[in-house]
Amino acid sequence: MARYRIVPARSQVWIDARSSVHPIHSVADGLEGYVELDPDASGHVDLSRDPVGKLSFAVSRLSSGNRLEDRELQKRVDVRRYPSIDGVLTGLKSSGTDGSYRVSGDLSFRGVTKRCEDDMTVTFVDDKTVTLAGQHVFDIRDFGMEPPKMLMLKVEPDVVVRVEIVAEKEG
Repeated sequence: MARYRIVPARSQVWIDARSSVHPIHSVADGLEGYVELDPDASGHVDLSRDPVGKLSFAVSRLSSGNRLEDRELQKRVDVRRYPSIDGVLTGLKSSGTDGSYRVSGDLSFRGVTKRCEDDMTVTFVDDKTVTLAGQHVFDIRDFGMEPPKMLMLKVEPDVVVRVEIVAEKEG
């Protein structure tokens, strides 16, 4: 199977949350890791072999543009103790829609690992590049994190995490 290394400068993560005062948007590049998979004759993922993948994201890279919110997030996440969010791909199967796959994996955040599953698009751009894109709604309480409350600002526990990953074939 071909190994594709995630290109940190071209791969992004968006985190959107709601609060009692305003929406909270964070965006950052810097996803790292790899995915091992091959295209079939039609240019889709060859599902006859189980794809493998790992990714990591440094929580300190997240920024909402509001220093107060960012500082509170870093404190709540306990970035010194839990500096990254890490994922391991455990399964990939066709979702029935062209180019879309049901992806499952184990996500570790704040010392808690949870099994996650959602749809992603996987596109072989050319013979050296693959892109993966998708989103998932997480309840941060599942990872032992209470939603921030500051003065009149109360953040809802559900956050939408979206990723767009660009990976290039090694070698």
